[in-house]
Amino acid sequence: MFRSLVIAFTLALGLSQAAIAQEFKVDFGIASGDPDAPVEVSADALSIDQETGGAKFDGNVIITQGEMRMEADLVNVFYTEDQSGISRLVGSGGVSIFSGKDTAKAQTAEYDVTSGLIHMNGNVVLVQGANSISSERMTVNTKNSTAELHGRVRTVLRPKAN
Repeated sequence: MFRSLVIAFTLALGLSQAAIAQEFKVDFGIASGDPDAPVEVSADALSIDQETGGAKFDGNVIITQGEMRMEADLVNVFYTEDQSGISRLVGSGGVSIFSGKDTAKAQTAEYDVTSGLIHMNGNVVLVQGANSISSERMTVNTKNSTAELHGRVRTVLRPKAN
């Protein structure tokens, strides 16, 4: 009897967690949003490197595009070789990315606009609704809404909250 109860409990737990995992989609509003939507940046200070054409936004940096918002203490902006667009955004000093019910926080983040990859490092926490995942590193692919987490991954799933 006890063995049957343990097997039934294990199967029920596994099925409920599998259903939750399928619903845990990472989007940040980039893949589903308009990539040509204007990018708005506000910060306490801006410095431009005339040689490279790069820009550094410093102090209470807030970057928005569509429904996605990125906040950091410092963000370096790197432009394409022909200066026609942004190639990378590199945030440090504590970075938060928000979109809809998705929130991710880390010490640093790099968004490669061309590949659509966001690399977050250092005390990463990803929250969607009542569920959360934490790790040391996370890579989000905004083109297919997937995420890979590495370095002592911890997941908290709340089945009844979904």
